[in-house]
This record gives sequence, C-alpha cells and structure tokens, in this order.
Amino acid sequence: MAQKNDSLILILTLIITASILGGGYWFFSRNFNLNSNLNLAPENENQTDTNQPPPEVNPTPTQPDSPSTPSFSFPQNVASGTVIRIDGSTSMAQINEVLKNAFERQFTGTQININAKGSDIGIKELLAGQIDIAAISRPLTESERQQGLIAIPITRDAIAIVVGKDNPFRRGLTRNQVADIFQGKITNWSELGGENTTIRVINRPQVSGTAKIFQELVLNGNQFGNLANFITMERDATTPILRKLGTDGISYATYAQIANQQTVLTVAVDGLTPEAASYPYQRNLYYVYRNPPNSGVEAFLGFVTSDIGQQTIQQTQ
Repeated sequence: MAQKNDSLILILTLIITASILGGGYWFFSRNFNLNSNLNLAPENENQTDTNQPPPEVNPTPTQPDSPSTPSFSFPQNVASGTVIRIDGSTSMAQINEVLKNAFERQFTGTQININAKGSDIGIKELLAGQIDIAAISRPLTESERQQGLIAIPITRDAIAIVVGKDNPFRRGLTRNQVADIFQGKITNWSELGGENTTIRVINRPQVSGTAKIFQELVLNGNQFGNLANFITMERDATTPILRKLGTDGISYATYAQIANQQTVLTVAVDGLTPEAASYPYQRNLYYVYRNPPNSGVEAFLGFVTSDIGQQTIQQTQ
C-alpha cells in the first residue's frame, strides 16, 4: 500500500513539474515576442525605403529663372582694349557712371563709354549698331523684342513727384490728384488747398523712358495734358527740369537723381515717400543688348548682375 501511494505521489509530482515548466515557457516566449515587437516599432518608423527617394525637409523655395531672361557669369578676365558703348535713359546716368568706374578698376585696360540721351535714342542707336548696350527705364516693346533685343533688369527705382524748395505748397497728394495734374484736369494750386496760382507742369520729351513709364504707372496709359500751363522740355535731362520748377512748378524724376538735391522737395503720394517699400510709383531699370551679345557685353552684364555689381549700384540709391 505504501508503495502504491509513493507511485501516485511521484506521478502527481511529475505532472505538476511539467505544468510549471510548460507555463514558464509560454510566459517567457510571450514576453520575448512582445518586447521584440515594441523595440522594433520605432526602428521601422525611421527606416527609409531604399526604392523611394528620401523626402525633402523644409525645402527652401526658389525663384525659377525666366526662360526669356538669360543669365551671365562673372567674368574671370576681360581682354585689355575692350571698349563697351552705352547710351540711353537719363535716369540711369548715375548707375552707368559708378558701374563704368568699378568695371574699369576691376579689369585694367578696358573702357566704358557712356552717354544719356534718352531711352528711345538708346534703342535706336543699339539697333543701328552705334552702341553695345542701351540703358532704358521702361520695358521693351514687342516690336523691339522681335528685332532681337533682350532686356536684363538690373535694379528697381522710384519715380518722385517734385516741386521747387520755395514752392509754398507743403501738402501731400493722392494718386488721383497727381494724375489729374499731369492730364490737365487740375490747373491751380488752390484746387489742392494751396495758393491761387496756376500750376506749371514741367514735362519730359517723348523720347524719355521715364515719361513713358510715368504714363503707365501714373496716368494709367492716358495721355499727358497739352494745355497752356504745360512746358515740355526739348532734352530728357533732369537738371534743367529742376531749375525750371521755381515757386509754382511740378514735375517728376527718378528718385536717385533728386534724393540729395537741396533745391527741390519730394511730394508724398497717398502719404508715402519714395523710400517706402509700398510707394506706388516704382519700376525696373534695364540694360538691353542685341542678340547674340559680343564678349564685352557678356562680361559687362556678368559684372553688373553679380554681387559686386549690385553692391555698386546700391551706392547710387
């Protein structure tokens, strides 16, 4: 009987031991798989599919180049004896001057010949082969582009409304008032809150690129007035215009040319002066060449559009 009980106890012990071992195996296997899955999840999230390109992180937006505006590289050297002829807008006379000096210093033995007879004259001379680059203060017309001319914008400029420093008018004007003055709809300073005096409008000639862009920006494409109080200058030159202002005249000029003048006052437009980023009368200034450009033109435009050239232009603004 004792032997039978011992056998039963042995059998029960084996069954209990097997149950414990089986349960332990199941427990550890389950936890191992669970931990393995938890540890792999973050790695799987960070893995990159080698068949797919890596995603961009905060890409920097870029401005695509216009297909119609070629780019020029900064010249490594320019042959001594190179001569480049420039004529055109009076608004760009100062820009031409500082770029001429900087280019000739940078490249010994080169020569830049500059003039400023007006945008239209510059275009005519370029088409006739009399100059290499036309400096203009307006966009090219479709007809000019069809003749192989290409314009490169080099900087932005503001057109200032100016009166003589002794003019008693000390108010600003609205855009509508400016347009009305230059179309001959307002002819007396008293209509603007000033004295009872006729407004003398000093205008630029038709060859002026500044006059053309003024028509677009200020007069919305309408014509200038042609009344007795209008004086149209024969030459597109800023200094003679400023001298004619006196105490009752009004005119317009590229801001860079009058910013430091002591004889004129700038009239605010809609409460904004030309220094303001949102000033309404702003435009691009261009250098124009006839395609294909010669090596001197390529070198000069590469210099102008480089960081050095742009910093040089800033000296005039």
